[in-house]
Amino acid sequence: MAKDNSFDVVSQVDMQEIDNAYNQTTSELRQRYDLKGSGATLELSKGDELLTLTAPSDFVAGQVKDVLGTKLVRRGVDLKAVRWSDPQPASGGSVRYLGTIVSGIEEDLVKKINKDIKAEKFKAKTQIEGDKLRVSSPSRDVLQDVIAFLKEKDYDIPLQYINYR
Repeated sequence: MAKDNSFDVVSQVDMQEIDNAYNQTTSELRQRYDLKGSGATLELSKGDELLTLTAPSDFVAGQVKDVLGTKLVRRGVDLKAVRWSDPQPASGGSVRYLGTIVSGIEEDLVKKINKDIKAEKFKAKTQIEGDKLRVSSPSRDVLQDVIAFLKEKDYDIPLQYINYR
């Protein structure tokens, strides 16, 4: 019997790239004329994988998010990797946004991806392994079709396809 080919569907974020984008953004906050002295702050908690943005208004917060988004894209981080909360009132009439860094695929979403693959009736086997999904098939063409199918779907998180063998 021929050996099955396989790949893993995961959602991983390089925290070093997020840290670099954060540092570039805070530097730009101190230097850019329209943001300098605005009172906007951005903090990164690596352990909690959380970004905290505090700004005097929604407009300034939007500008800071745009700057951070630009830095993340330049560093190869998908913008879906940061999930922003609704604005929360903060002290002094300012607003606070919490940006959760998405890493790993939640159990419900892994099951949904698995169900979508099975619904398309690919000649492939799927196996849920914690926060990742392993897809295997004797045919590499089928695996390529599965990857193309998953890229067409939108699951609101960045997906990567690793360990392709």
